Amino acid sequence: MSKEGNNLSEVDILEAPNILEYPYSRSTGPVIGEFMTKLRDGKIVGARTKSGKVIVPPTEYDPFTSEDIDGLVPVSTSGVITSWAWVVSPSEKHPLSEPFAWALIKLDGADSSMLHCVRAPSSTSVATGKRVKAKFRSQREGHIKDIEFFEIEEAANG
Repeated sequence: MSKEGNNLSEVDILEAPNILEYPYSRSTGPVIGEFMTKLRDGKIVGARTKSGKVIVPPTEYDPFTSEDIDGLVPVSTSGVITSWAWVVSPSEKHPLSEPFAWALIKLDGADSSMLHCVRAPSSTSVATGKRVKAKFRSQREGHIKDIEFFEIEEAANG
C-alpha cells in the first residue's frame, strides 16, 4: 500500500530499545561443585567412568553410555596441547590482554581434553604435542578462572 493509501503523514518513527534478559542462578551440584572446590585449592579432578576413562572437566555421567560416573579422581595440572588456535587481537572479554592461544589440553591422567588459554610469547612457540602447565591465580574462589592460563613448560622452567 502506498503512503497515500494508508492516510499516514510522513513522520519520524520512534524507537525504544528493549533488552530482554532472563538472569538465573544455578547450583553446581556434587560433581561440578567438587571440581570448583579443587580448583580453589589449586588442584584438578576428573570424572572416572565405569569403563575407567577420566573426563576433564568432569561430567555427572559418561557422555558415551549415559551411565553415572564412578567418582572423581585427581589428575595432573600439566598436560599436552591436542589442538589450538592463535588469537592475534584479544578483545576486552578474552582472558588475556596480549595475543594467546585457545587450546584443547589433555592433562596427564585424563582421557579427554579441556579448553583453556595458553600464554606464550608467540604463535611459533605453540604446537600440538607441546607440554603445558596450569598457572593458578594467587587469589582463588572456586571458578574455572582460578586457572589464570596454561604456559609452555619450557617457559615455566626457564
